[in-house]
Amino acid sequence: MTVYIWKARTRQGTMKRGEVEAANDAAVISQLRAQMLHPITVTKKPKDIREYLPFLRPRIKTRDMVIFTRQFATMIDAGLPLVQCLQILGDQQENPTFREIIQQVRSDVEQGSTFADALAKHPKPFDALYVNLVAAGEIGGILDTILNRLAVYLEKADALARKVRGAMVYPGTVLTVAVGVMVLMLVKIIPTFEAMFHDFGGTLPGPTQAVIAMSHWMQKWLVWFLLGMALALSAFFQARRRVPSFRRRTDALALKLPVFGPLLRKVAVARFTRTLGTMIASGVPILDGLEIVAKTAGNMVVEEALRDVRTAISEGKTIAEPLSESQVFPGMVVHMIAVGEETGAMENMLTKIADFYDDEVDAAVEALTAMLEPMMMVLLGGTVGGMLVAMYLPIFKIADTIH
Repeated sequence: MTVYIWKARTRQGTMKRGEVEAANDAAVISQLRAQMLHPITVTKKPKDIREYLPFLRPRIKTRDMVIFTRQFATMIDAGLPLVQCLQILGDQQENPTFREIIQQVRSDVEQGSTFADALAKHPKPFDALYVNLVAAGEIGGILDTILNRLAVYLEKADALARKVRGAMVYPGTVLTVAVGVMVLMLVKIIPTFEAMFHDFGGTLPGPTQAVIAMSHWMQKWLVWFLLGMALALSAFFQARRRVPSFRRRTDALALKLPVFGPLLRKVAVARFTRTLGTMIASGVPILDGLEIVAKTAGNMVVEEALRDVRTAISEGKTIAEPLSESQVFPGMVVHMIAVGEETGAMENMLTKIADFYDDEVDAAVEALTAMLEPMMMVLLGGTVGGMLVAMYLPIFKIADTIH
């Protein structure tokens, strides 16, 4: 399908312009004549430069997905046809990337595809969880209920992700500022002090000589140092993406970190229970649910543990038994899931665990921030203050000599 720009005259003689998606210009002319319009010009819409440079295209945010899903659920509940819902949501969508995807989904549905299959062609915004829940809703005739449940899940998942990002932003920002201030002092300020000390003559104190030596090194190697840091970071992320064994080792290390490890473990538990609970409530089979939950775990150690659980369940075991053997999930979680299995209230139990661990993540983030704040202040103050003291030592020495 191609987008065409048209200009036409009404029966009253006024001019109208617009855009339409069609197979060819003849189809556009037919549509215009069906609307009692006389076509003047029909041309293909020029391609946006962002189509050639994907990184310039706006990113689809979780908030966009939540609004789309909630509005879709409301329209379906009101009895509007699926294609009409997609048409309305596509027309009102402000994000051009998302609008184009919605239009493609509508086109596929019009041509006979199921809604779930049409969504599956766009795995970035509509992941396996979203597609499988929609498929379950289509089969069960409860698409509006499933979409509302999906919207709640997306909001909770986004809130959890923002909590973790918030915990990382503060130390990252302070560390960046500290490094920036150090580099600025070593490259711009210390040389001024060095020139002044050279004019005075004499032997400089040891700390001052060390700072001046660092300044010389930084002035000579700054560009190469920054380039090396950038290459090291790039190599690290490339290795995580392309080398499974390296990713597994770093994921395992992350879970064992003194401060961040417990936080990441709580996030993994909250995500696992929330996702699995949503899928079970929506009628997705437990084995399919565990497969999808494993893919969205975000940590390779957790993913492997969930795949082992899935294998054990397929062999006739309960969920709690292999979860306990994995030693990834806390004992409380395992016991609550075991109770949920025995009572047949797995869905409610998983939701309670997810809510509890959401609160635990909140508390952990607050404690982490409270602990890191004074540590970062000491780091920043100690680094900058130490360099300033080192540079003022010769001045004190000169003042004592004059006195």
